[in-house]
Amino acid sequence: MSGSAARGPLLLGVRHHGPGSARAVRAALDAARPAAVLIEGPPEGDALLALAADPGMRPPVALLAHAADDPGRAAFWPLAGFSPEWAAIRWAQARDVPVRFIDLPAAHTLAAEPEADTPESVRLDPLAVLAETAGYDDPERWWEDVVEHRGTGTADPLAAFEALGEAMGALREEFGDGGHPRDLVREAYMRQRIRAARREFGEDHAVVCGAWHVPALRAKTTAAADKALLSGLPKVKVETTWVPWTHRRLARAGGYGAGITSPGWYAHLFEARDRPVERWLTKVAGLLREEDRQVSSAHVIEAVRLAQTLAAVRGRPLPGLTETLEAVRAVMCDGSEVPLALIEDRLVVGDVLGEVPDAAPVVPLQRDLTRRQRSLRLKAEARERELELDLRKESDAAKSVLLHRLRLLGIEWGTPAASRGSTGTFRETWRLRWEPELSVRVAEAGIWGTTVLAAATAKAEADAAAAELAEVTALAERCLLAGLGEALPAVLRALADRAALDTDVARLAKALPALARSLRYGDVRGTDASALGTVAAGLAERICVALPTACAAGLDADAAAELRGHVDGVHGAVALLDREDLRERWSAVLRTLAARDTVPGLIRGRAARLLLDEGRLPQEETARLMGLALSPASAPADAAGWIEGFAGGGGTLLVHDDRLLGLIDAWLVSVPQGAFIDVLPLLRRTFGAYEPGVRRTLGELLRRGPGRTSAVPGAGAAPPGFAPTLDPARADAVLPVLRLLLTPA
Repeated sequence: MSGSAARGPLLLGVRHHGPGSARAVRAALDAARPAAVLIEGPPEGDALLALAADPGMRPPVALLAHAADDPGRAAFWPLAGFSPEWAAIRWAQARDVPVRFIDLPAAHTLAAEPEADTPESVRLDPLAVLAETAGYDDPERWWEDVVEHRGTGTADPLAAFEALGEAMGALREEFGDGGHPRDLVREAYMRQRIRAARREFGEDHAVVCGAWHVPALRAKTTAAADKALLSGLPKVKVETTWVPWTHRRLARAGGYGAGITSPGWYAHLFEARDRPVERWLTKVAGLLREEDRQVSSAHVIEAVRLAQTLAAVRGRPLPGLTETLEAVRAVMCDGSEVPLALIEDRLVVGDVLGEVPDAAPVVPLQRDLTRRQRSLRLKAEARERELELDLRKESDAAKSVLLHRLRLLGIEWGTPAASRGSTGTFRETWRLRWEPELSVRVAEAGIWGTTVLAAATAKAEADAAAAELAEVTALAERCLLAGLGEALPAVLRALADRAALDTDVARLAKALPALARSLRYGDVRGTDASALGTVAAGLAERICVALPTACAAGLDADAAAELRGHVDGVHGAVALLDREDLRERWSAVLRTLAARDTVPGLIRGRAARLLLDEGRLPQEETARLMGLALSPASAPADAAGWIEGFAGGGGTLLVHDDRLLGLIDAWLVSVPQGAFIDVLPLLRRTFGAYEPGVRRTLGELLRRGPGRTSAVPGAGAAPPGFAPTLDPARADAVLPVLRLLLTPA
C-alpha cells in the first residue's frame, strides 16, 4: 500500500453509482492488492454476495431487506454495473479475496422510526458544495470534469481518493453530520467492523464507502464510544435477497435517493473503452433511425465536431452530456425538443432491467409467479408495453387470469386499458411494466399462500369478510375475471348477507351493475357465474320496491344527480340480466318515476328518456310528459332539471323529433328573465356536452323558427328517411347480420 494508506485501512471514498469512481476503485485495488474488501452495505447481505459471481446475475440489481413479519417494511441497496461497490465486489470475487458489508445492519435500519423530514436548506449535498466552491453551477458537470473525464493511468491511482477525502474532511469540520444525524450511528458501526477486520487481516484491507463517510472512518475514536452510540438500538428479524432493478429507478426522479439523473449515460461511459462521445452519438443515431428519422453517418460526424467545439469553448476537458445533447438537438433533431425527449428517456435514463439468478432466495409465491411467467412467455420488462389478449385463445385467457389474480393481490404489474378497434368482451388490453417495488408487493402477498392461485383465493375470501356491499359485488366480478371459482362461495355468502341487511337503495343500486356484468360476461372466460343469478335477481327486486320512495324523499340537487346515475346503472344492469320479468318490473318503476310529481325533474326526465329509448313510451305520451314538465306552473329550475335528465347524453333525438325540440324551445322562450339566470348553467351543462355537429344542427333547426324545424311541413312530421313510428319488419332484417358480426368465431 502507499505510504498514506499505511496509517490504517485503505479508504476509498466514492460517489455511489459513479462510473469514474468505479474505474478508480478497480485501479486502486489492482495497485494495493488488499487481503480483504469491506463495502458499505447491510451485513445481512454477506450470505448473498456469492451470487454476484453467478452467470445469471446481471446488474442493475438491488439488495432487498424486509422485516420477516412485515414485508412492506423494506429497504433497497441498488447496484448498477457502473457502481463502484459492484466493481469492488467483482474484483474481490475474481481473486478469491474475502468481501463483506459493513454498514449498519438492516435489522436496526428497518426497526427505527422513519427519519424526521429535514428542510432541504439544512441537508447538505457535498457534491453541490464542492462544485460551487470550484465555480460550477451544476454538480453533475463538475463531477464529469474532475472524475468522469479523468483518466485512470496516473502515477498514483490513490491520489484522487486522498484529495476527495481531504475535501470531505473540510466539509465535515464545517457542517458536522450535514443534516443526517443517523450517519453518526452508521459510521460508529462501520468503525466497529473495521476494527474486527483489522484483528483478522491486519491493516491489509480496503474499505469502499461513500466519500462523505471517509473522515468519520478515519477519525480517532474509542471502541467504547462507538459501542455507546450503538447501545439500545431497536431490532427486527429481517430477510434479504437480490431483486432486479432498473436504470429508471436509479435516476433521482425515480426515488430511493440514487442521486443520478442519467444512469444510461453513466453506463455508457463505464462500458465504452474508447471514443465515448463518438460511440454515444452512434447510439443516438440508431435510435432515431428506428423512429423513421433521416439520420446519416454525416450527421454523426457533424454532431461529434459540434460537441467537441462546445466543450472547448466552455473549457471542459471532454464533451459531457450537456454538450452531446445540444449537438444532437441542433444536428439530428432540427432544433426540435420532441425527438430529444425520446433520447433522454430511452438512452440518457433508459429502461434496462437487471436479472437475478434462480438460486437467489425468494418467497415461494415469487417462485410460482416466475414459473407462470415463463410458461406463459410473459417477460418482465422495465419499459411499458401494451399486451393485446384474445380471450378465446387458451394461452391469452391464461395470461388474463394471471394478471387479474396479481391485481387482486395488489401486484400491479399490468393495468387494464381500453382496447383499440373492438369493444367485444373477448378482447382485453393491458399495459405492462415491471417496477422493482413489485418484488416487495410479492413478498407481502406471500402471507396468503405459496402459489398465485392459492394466495389470490385466500385474499379474496378475507376481503369478502370485511367488505361493504358494493365492494363485495366488485370483488365477485374480480373473482370471475381471475378464475377464482373456489373463492366464489365465500364471496357469495358475504354478498347475500350484506344485501339482506342493507336498506340503502343507493348502495343496492351501486352494487347491481357489477353483478350483472359478471353474469353477462363470465362465460367469455369459461367461468361459471350462474350462482350469482339468484343474488342479482333478489337485489334487483329490492331496488324496484325501494327506489320510487327514495326518489320522492325531498332530494336536493346533489342527491338527485347521484340517484339519476344509479337509475342509469340499474337500467343497464337489468338489460344485461336478460330476464323479461325483471325488465317488465323495472319498466313499471320507470313509469312511476316519470309520472310522479314529487320526484325531482332530473329523475323524471331521465325515466321518460329511458322508456322512450326502450320503445315502452309512445311519442305522444312523451310529448305530454314534457309539456307538463315545462308548463308555466313548473318551477324553472325543476323544468331545467327535467330537460337535463331527458336530453342529457346525446342530442340526436332532438335533431330528429322536432315536436320535442319545439316544446323545449317554447318553454325556454317563456322563462322569465329573473329565472333564466338560474336555469342557464343547467342548460349549458346539458347542451354543451353534445357533439359539435349536433349542436350546429340544432342551432340551424331553431334558427328556422317554430313550425319549420323539419323539412316536412307539419308539427311532428318525420324528417326525410324516417317514419313516424318503428317498422318492425325493416328492423328485424338486420338481425342476421348482427348475429354474424357478434357471434365469436
